Amino acid sequence: MKVFFLELEQHLKKSSSGASVVAIDNKIEQAMDLVKSHLMYAVREEVEVLKEQIKELIEKNSQLEQENTLLKTLASPEQLAQFQAQLQTGSPPSSSQSQGTTTQQQQPAQPASQGSGPSA
Repeated sequence: MKVFFLELEQHLKKSSSGASVVAIDNKIEQAMDLVKSHLMYAVREEVEVLKEQIKELIEKNSQLEQENTLLKTLASPEQLAQFQAQLQTGSPPSSSQSQGTTTQQQQPAQPASQGSGPSA
């Protein structure tokens, strides 16, 4: 953009008198300053938006790390091994495996008397 203004300035210098060239130079400089200030304002606004997004992502990452740690402590060694195998093959866990994991994790928390009832 500055190149455009410089070319315009050179063209105007060739076709104008000395006094009008100075006035045009001033106008060009004012226009460049205005463009610069608008760009700086837009960049500052974008930086603020990006800072907020970074803050939210850091908080989300922290939350997910805590959840991951909790899930690792609750999972059995077999479940962790199965999960690692799925990661290596790139296959997503199936919904039945996920439901089975949830059921297995909840069973130790249930009283023993509930599991010894008659079966249907």
